[in-house]
Amino acid sequence: MAELYDKLSSEFYDYHAKRGDVKFFVDYALESGGPVLELGCGTGRVLIPTARAGVQITGLDLSAEMLKLCQAKLETEPEDVRSKTELIQADMRSYDLQRRFSLVTITFGPFNNLLSVKDQLDCLACIHRHLNDGGRLIFDVFFMKPAGLVIQEETPVVANNTPFLMPDGRSVTWGLRFHNVDYQHQIIHEELLYEIRYPNGHQERLVYPVALRFFFRFEVEHLLVRAGYAVEAVYADFNRTPFGAKPPDELIFIARKK
Repeated sequence: MAELYDKLSSEFYDYHAKRGDVKFFVDYALESGGPVLELGCGTGRVLIPTARAGVQITGLDLSAEMLKLCQAKLETEPEDVRSKTELIQADMRSYDLQRRFSLVTITFGPFNNLLSVKDQLDCLACIHRHLNDGGRLIFDVFFMKPAGLVIQEETPVVANNTPFLMPDGRSVTWGLRFHNVDYQHQIIHEELLYEIRYPNGHQERLVYPVALRFFFRFEVEHLLVRAGYAVEAVYADFNRTPFGAKPPDELIFIARKK
């Protein structure tokens, strides 16, 4: 199950990870001057544009399938882009790269996959060791609206009903079904669904369980301070709208190593 989930999520990732955050992270990478470490770099959705902008960037991911697709995309890039990238398979809670970075980023919510406080603090401590003095950590977690935490037995599927077309001709629609919420541990159990139609008319549905930790603003701020960071800003979207100025789309944290 894990192998299939990893492979298929990697294969479909670029088609549903469209959220307007690439420029946000590239701008901060340019401001930092590099080098940049991106945790959970996936298929290179942010990593490659950062390298194209001229910033040295290392991408770290636990998923071999994600990194395989990222490497395949890099091989189509010019040498000056490839030379600015490095890919490493490792766990974001425990790695030792023997060097430091001006900026560390976590894009598209991998921090939500850290279900326990120990995992979260281990990740933040590892980042702290890899940051230059005064270096920044920038990451986002999804903002769970209170209404979304009221899970009914027959929760409808939250889906993008516009199919995307794969290179081999498959038409794919993806969606999420919230299964239940563990309120005591702040974990949402959901199902990731892919509806696939093949060129020959064959159809199938793939359903995979996912567990995600949901966070509140001040909880994350306390984690950061506890781990040795100063919180510089909290944004509600990738246009740098201050949190509280509008109904939030995301929780985006800008923190500096103390």
